[in-house]
Amino acid sequence: MHTKLEIPKKSIYRLSIYQRCLDRLRENEIETVSSEALAKAAGVKPTQLRKDLAYFGQFGTRGLGYNVGLLADTIGDVLGRNHLQPVILVGAGNLGAALLHYGGFNKEGFEILAAFDRSPERVAHVATTSQIPIKLDTEFPEFIQKNGVKMAILAVPVPFAQQVATALVEAGILAILNFSPTILEVPAHVQVNAVDLAVELENLSYFIR
Repeated sequence: MHTKLEIPKKSIYRLSIYQRCLDRLRENEIETVSSEALAKAAGVKPTQLRKDLAYFGQFGTRGLGYNVGLLADTIGDVLGRNHLQPVILVGAGNLGAALLHYGGFNKEGFEILAAFDRSPERVAHVATTSQIPIKLDTEFPEFIQKNGVKMAILAVPVPFAQQVATALVEAGILAILNFSPTILEVPAHVQVNAVDLAVELENLSYFIR
């Protein structure tokens, strides 16, 4: 059995893409799909698809392809999508507030249990429009431990990002989705995925020159 450390991050990332392709096939009531067709839909080579799936077991039948429902459920289980995973959000500014109003997290298997911010005024303001509880950030250590939360979304200004990330890790967080445009220093056992919108726009700008 492979451990998480033996599986490349890019393979894990591609599993999410495969999952979305399979979801669309399932919605269209397609029961089987070949590795070639699934790979084409995901934008990868069939050999890459088969290699990624091989980390988690043997799938598919030669000449018949993959059972869409079975493969989707298996990948969903690997990614933790088959049950709602609790998440907290720290930073309820413009970006954080927008994330709170995004309705797609539950569909993908994630439930934002609460949001936190250091500003009492912002907490009071966002609370008037959000259905998700919002609290002062001094409360998140107790909340994390009480609710068994392991994942956090970080959307605080750069000067506070490292301090907040350290506090999250000390409280028991093992994975952080970081929207603050800075590199976080965390222990090796903590996973950080960074979303730097400016960098993404810079990359896109190359293709329109």
